[in-house]
Amino acid sequence: MSTDFVVPPEFDGQRLDRFLVAVLADQSRSQLQRLIAEGHVSVTTGGGRAKAAKANLALHEGDRIHVDMPAARPTAVAGEELPLEVLYQDGDVAVINKPAGMVVHPAAGHDSGTLVNALLHHITDLSGVGGELRPGIVHRLDRGTSGVMVVAKNDAAHQELARQFQDREVEKEYIALVWGVVQAGRRIDAAIGRDPGNRQKMSARTKHARNAVTRITRAHHMPAVTLCQVAIHTGRTHQIRVHLSAIGHPIVGDSLYGGVHRRVAGDIKAVQRLTRPFLHAARLVFHHPEDGRRMEYITPLPDDLMNVLDDLPGWPPEEKS
Repeated sequence: MSTDFVVPPEFDGQRLDRFLVAVLADQSRSQLQRLIAEGHVSVTTGGGRAKAAKANLALHEGDRIHVDMPAARPTAVAGEELPLEVLYQDGDVAVINKPAGMVVHPAAGHDSGTLVNALLHHITDLSGVGGELRPGIVHRLDRGTSGVMVVAKNDAAHQELARQFQDREVEKEYIALVWGVVQAGRRIDAAIGRDPGNRQKMSARTKHARNAVTRITRAHHMPAVTLCQVAIHTGRTHQIRVHLSAIGHPIVGDSLYGGVHRRVAGDIKAVQRLTRPFLHAARLVFHHPEDGRRMEYITPLPDDLMNVLDDLPGWPPEEKS
């Protein structure tokens, strides 16, 4: 399907992607940016001169925009009968509790055993807007992170949930065990980008970075470690892991960002049993994409993290009389 537009006076100087969001209300900005990047959008001046179509291209009155909407592609990913805890589902969304060790979507080196493979087995009516390899996926959790996620089951739900994440209307809270003493109320405001020295890592010390904000909302102090409740106001890759490492308090068990210590005191040796970062997506709040009602889901710490915590001195907290 193809669509053509002429830029009116009120959009003179507007970015291409923002103009398309305004005139194609059923598409999210991220989807339109992908269409631009894949060459499905062309721009010419009123005089017929072609412009290079980029998301940040400044438009001018009279410019002509041609959008070629590709047909939806059926996913080539196979469903797999993998364990998956579905917390809630209706005709629009599914809320799941992702186990640690499961990659969210197929990628190089992970063409099976992913969350998408499990979703395709357990849920038959997934959205295709996320792309051929990412049906229904609106946001991600790292492979080593467990916890609550929301999945879209149709295109309209996908678009609305993507908007909520983009506009930072979704509440996301995590539980993390970190090295050292961190105080509740600590705010970390540091841009994050790809680490130029290691493409597997992100960094808060790089030129090409995007803003990111993390806040410690609660803290329980134990010998050598702190159990934190963490809220994030943005959703950058590895955000919590990078930010906590950047302030000198890496997540316990996080080998990529300095959270694995070869030598630890005897009373906290339980942390050496960890095979992944002590990080769990505990709470997610969003509004239902169809009727707008508030949806809140809380998932407890999984057994592998809870068993370590139970063996640490200072846990559980003493009850106040």
